[in-house]
Amino acid sequence: MKKSIEEQQGLITLIQKGGIYPDIPGANPREVLTHLIRTVPLSPSITQEDLLKAVLEREALMSTAMGKGIALPHPRNPIITCPQEQCVIIGFLQQPVDWKALDGIGVHTLLLIVSSSAKSHLHTLSQITFLCQQEPFYHYLKNRASLDQIITAIRGIEQSWH
Repeated sequence: MKKSIEEQQGLITLIQKGGIYPDIPGANPREVLTHLIRTVPLSPSITQEDLLKAVLEREALMSTAMGKGIALPHPRNPIITCPQEQCVIIGFLQQPVDWKALDGIGVHTLLLIVSSSAKSHLHTLSQITFLCQQEPFYHYLKNRASLDQIITAIRGIEQSWH
């Protein structure tokens, strides 16, 4: 069975497209998300304002904090149509921020998911959720690792699946 473009783009590719942004300022989720989205270069098909609005609307429904200092902000519905424009943007916060996490731990790392379909979004979300439960990957996020270190950690975990 042939894989769709969305399935062919693994998490590594999505993170390479999105990039890592250290020292994102802000005292609350709105400030942090505003700074992060204004920092990242986006594809021409989406504006910073539209992405920020969509992410904040989703955040208003329920916190995207998953615990252990990590949040997975994302639009509720796909905001882009082209699978090649999908990405995962990693932001390391200057200081932990109260994101209303169930475990009460302040968020230090964001993984902002921008997907072109619900199927792709759920696939990416499940990969990230699984990886964040793996100590090596979590360690790299908590310690603000470089893009190369994070990719190496993902590759190592993915190889253990096969």
